[in-house]
Amino acid sequence: MFDTNPFAQLSASIAPEIMQAYVIVMIALVVGGTLFDIVHKKSAKYFFDNWRSSKSKGEKPVGGGEMVSLAVQTALIEGVTSAEFCNQKRRIAHLLTMYGFLAYVITTATMVFGYPTPATPTPTILPQLWAIGALMVCVGGYWFWLFIRVDVVAEGHSRFRVVRADLFILSLLASATLALIWAYLQANESVWQNLFLGLYLLATTVLFGSVPWSKFSHMFFKPAAAFEKRVSQANGSRSNLPAPADAPANLGGRRGEPNNY
Repeated sequence: MFDTNPFAQLSASIAPEIMQAYVIVMIALVVGGTLFDIVHKKSAKYFFDNWRSSKSKGEKPVGGGEMVSLAVQTALIEGVTSAEFCNQKRRIAHLLTMYGFLAYVITTATMVFGYPTPATPTPTILPQLWAIGALMVCVGGYWFWLFIRVDVVAEGHSRFRVVRADLFILSLLASATLALIWAYLQANESVWQNLFLGLYLLATTVLFGSVPWSKFSHMFFKPAAAFEKRVSQANGSRSNLPAPADAPANLGGRRGEPNNY
């Protein structure tokens, strides 16, 4: 299972071109859904209005060199290490899920487009990274869902209470979990493999097709918001604002932080 490209094995029953077309459609759904989300929720308008307001209220200009430095700091601190999370458990769960998702998606695309059939031997590292990425998603995601969520830990709601904001994390967990089950069943030539392949594709389609209604697009908005905050601090426009109060430790983040992923 961990040494075999499951998509190459699948090419015996589904043409590689169909699998590649599916991946392209999923990418298009993410792009289209994000653009729709930006227009519908006016996220871009809010960002640029806030940027202009920050610039006009700034006490000092921010040069090009400093702007690049702030962008690098944002990428390294908020992006790479997710330092915005105060709670260490929440941060670790987020990092496991984020890096697992990246490994899972990138290796999927690489195997589907680069090694679509057994005739083109797949480097062993790719299916291994694919499985490890899916496992990381499951560990980080289920840990967050069952034990770390604010509405469960601090507000006493049931672990199984589901709201629309949970669509992203639940569809992501379903996709990763079903992917592993399908790959295992395929490797063992189980009669159930086609059923779980269908469930895997359904969950993945929901994951990438529900961008306008889920929190998927937040992964693109958060770095932009973090960068704008750093620029505002650098030009002094935030200097007259009170410092944000820290939330109680059991909330797992700053006051006002959303209850879900």
